[in-house]
Amino acid sequence: FSAEQEAQALRKAMKGLGTDEDAIIETLTKLNVSQRQQVLITYKSTIGRDLIDDLKSELSGNFEKVIVGLMTPTTMYDVHELRRALKGAGTDEGCLIEILASRTNGEIRHINENYKIQYGSSLEDDIVSDTSSMFRRVLVSLATGNRDEGTFVDEALAQQDAQCLYEAGEKRWGTDEVQFMSILCTRNRCHLLRVFDVYRGIANKDITESIKSEMSGDLEDALLAVVKCMRNKPAYFAERLYKSMKGLGTDDSTLIRVMVSRSEIDMQYIRREFLSMYGKSLHSFIKGDCSGDYRKVLLRLCGG
Repeated sequence: FSAEQEAQALRKAMKGLGTDEDAIIETLTKLNVSQRQQVLITYKSTIGRDLIDDLKSELSGNFEKVIVGLMTPTTMYDVHELRRALKGAGTDEGCLIEILASRTNGEIRHINENYKIQYGSSLEDDIVSDTSSMFRRVLVSLATGNRDEGTFVDEALAQQDAQCLYEAGEKRWGTDEVQFMSILCTRNRCHLLRVFDVYRGIANKDITESIKSEMSGDLEDALLAVVKCMRNKPAYFAERLYKSMKGLGTDDSTLIRVMVSRSEIDMQYIRREFLSMYGKSLHSFIKGDCSGDYRKVLLRLCGG
């Protein structure tokens, strides 16, 4: 890997009349996120121009969004997406849920630090001013990045938690959402998987079925996302991708965000889950749903 060679290749692809989009795709998708950051710095020092500005002026639409996303450090990409979700026209609840339910404590802490530096307000304050009621409380809880990340399963507590969830939902008239939140948003993954097993025995139905029947709207989506991420994170992202493309029209912001943010983390597992869940490959889905350079770059990120 030579940052200087790659920087020159990118400059060449953009210089003069017309842009060589294939060369840009080729160069950027073969590098990893830290190599792309080195190219960004080298581009400025050897060519004296800002690479992201150049890319933005040469590219457009969804293709530009993917390429700029690839050039953005992982944490900053999440920060920008959260800010867009909160401060854009209307709130993109799906984006808030997806990022906050799926990132680790360490990732959430970095997001919080960088968000504050970048925008001068805290992520929590912006969530509070932009969302409401129980949904707000779930997001605030997830945004503290304070989940137990150990692996210890306290069997007695698991029994108690499952019983608590049952009594907070299925067993009573109305739902005690706080109980759901405090258990689902703080316990460690291994413990919760045990709680879900015990819960099925008590309630005779899966925890996700109970959440669907007891909650609605954004709160339901948020708690379901937490459960799905605990059980199988790649399957959660496979579902996000499927829903972004199925039916009429494409939810491009979700499609782009998942493809860019997971491309170096668990894309091969997401692909495997996608195939087993929907009987079609993610590759074929993208191929059928997108076109042009946008399709080309997504297929490169998808691989396979």
